[in-house]
Amino acid sequence: MKSTASDTEDKEKSNLIRQEDADASKATFPELFFDLVFVFALIQLSHTLAKDFGSTALVEAAIIILSLWWLWVQITWLTNMLNTEAGPVRLFLFAMMFTGVLLAIALPKAFSDQALAFAAIYSVMQIGRSLFALYVFKGVDHENALTFSRMAIWLAASSVFWIAGGLSSTLGWQIALWGVAIGIEYVGPLVKYYAPGLKTGKDERLHLSGEHLAERCALFVIICLGETILTTGRTATEYMNSGLTFVVFCSAFATTILMWWIYFHHGQEKVSEKADDTGEPEKIAQNLFNYGHLPIVTGIILTAVGEDFSLSHSQDPSTWREALAIAGGPILFLAGNIGVKVASSYIRPVSHFVGIGVLLVLLLLQGMPLYALQIGCASVLGIVAAWEYVALRNNATNSA
Repeated sequence: MKSTASDTEDKEKSNLIRQEDADASKATFPELFFDLVFVFALIQLSHTLAKDFGSTALVEAAIIILSLWWLWVQITWLTNMLNTEAGPVRLFLFAMMFTGVLLAIALPKAFSDQALAFAAIYSVMQIGRSLFALYVFKGVDHENALTFSRMAIWLAASSVFWIAGGLSSTLGWQIALWGVAIGIEYVGPLVKYYAPGLKTGKDERLHLSGEHLAERCALFVIICLGETILTTGRTATEYMNSGLTFVVFCSAFATTILMWWIYFHHGQEKVSEKADDTGEPEKIAQNLFNYGHLPIVTGIILTAVGEDFSLSHSQDPSTWREALAIAGGPILFLAGNIGVKVASSYIRPVSHFVGIGVLLVLLLLQGMPLYALQIGCASVLGIVAAWEYVALRNNATNSA
């Protein structure tokens, strides 16, 4: 009887695992619904940065961006392997949504009054994700169960530093402890979550759909770009009192469209093909998605903050504070695209390197009016997009 009951339970759990069929690579509605939480989180982050963008705030923002990205991408890795149409998986996603909203609410004061709340919620989400995966795969998929067992140990270790940082009354110690926590989580995949006593099999790998991960990351980029439009529109509503503001708004909107073009016109398609065709989906997924998309996402968020500055203080002279956002965002975005495009197609986009060089010059030109800096950065992105388009078209013609 016990064996029969166990077999029945294993069969039920196997239904929670994503099946390999024609639709397995497509993002599902529950996943898209889950992503809405991160729209709120990114808006919270942008508003917080726009209010306080000093040197300490940059370090704090880096920790928050790293944590939000890692949380989203790791949950995406898990849902990549699960059947999100199954009831228990949907309930899991709804639970992650609820705790994600609480995390976003605590985000603006994560380094003050809500530090412990932010740390506790984040830790619960990360450890809960691993424990749910362990429940699903235990007795059904030994390799994945072993991986998530070790992952839970690593996340339990990082949560000690998250909670300790949340309890710290000193900002310096909080930043240091949370920096260690983030470091543990980012190093984990590189060493296959090594844990003494839990062996790593030579052929052990997560059973991933590269095409699905490519689509999910592309959708997250759209979320970030959409958040940029929302932030820009909100700020423009408050300051649309002159023709100059309208020109800056048009420039900011064009920046968002150009970022979309640079990422989706060529890079995303190659990423999807590379992720789908590779014989090492886990390794490629880590290079292209876990780490490769991080500067792209960070660049878009930073650009949104810069557009807020250029709209709200159009004629003010730029300082390092504004220049790092207005020009630094596109620099990070182009750098991330270089990494992703080189990894996926082995083509070095010269236009992107030149664009970064020009943007660095603009970054160093202190005292330029913010509206001029915004228009200049948008113009550089326009040149990069046009240059790449012509180069790709010429390459296609020569190949034919």
